Amino acid sequence: MSQKRMKVLGVDPGLTRCGIGVVVGAPGSPLSLSGVGVIQTSASAPLEQRLLQLESELTKWLDQYDPDVIAVERVFSQHNVRTVMGTGQAAGIALLLAAKRGIPVMMHTPSEVKAAVTGNGRANKTQVAQMVVRILSLKEAPKPVDSTDALALAICNIWRAGATSKIQAALKQEKTRVAKLVKK
Repeated sequence: MSQKRMKVLGVDPGLTRCGIGVVVGAPGSPLSLSGVGVIQTSASAPLEQRLLQLESELTKWLDQYDPDVIAVERVFSQHNVRTVMGTGQAAGIALLLAAKRGIPVMMHTPSEVKAAVTGNGRANKTQVAQMVVRILSLKEAPKPVDSTDALALAICNIWRAGATSKIQAALKQEKTRVAKLVKK
């Protein structure tokens, strides 16, 4: 049984550089690149203006590509608190826009994305970029690396979608079963 093709907008959140990539496909089928880029904001601009610019640019991507799902990198603890804050704020804009449009969001950790794309959860950026090029049949990796990371997020989401939906269905079924047992 073949899975439904989906269009996934990958977002590698960042306040200075936010990677964006759109991939179309289904688990077990060839994937294709629909769009890739990076949204840049000036570090010298006030925070609220940077967030507004990010919101405006992400809205254009949502309008243009109308994704079925948005895959966002899960913010994880880093040593630089300012970097984590900016990443979290950028991710928040993507999550808010998705919620406003009723688009499902999937969050993926960096190691989950690396494992899905390369088979190694500790792969370096070069290895991830090389696999993105192969998977999407590109001539070269998009630059800057933030855009390649966004594509890797979208690829990860497509490949894991089948497993994720099966797990969710099983959990729902189990919850229903337990509820019936409790009523007895």
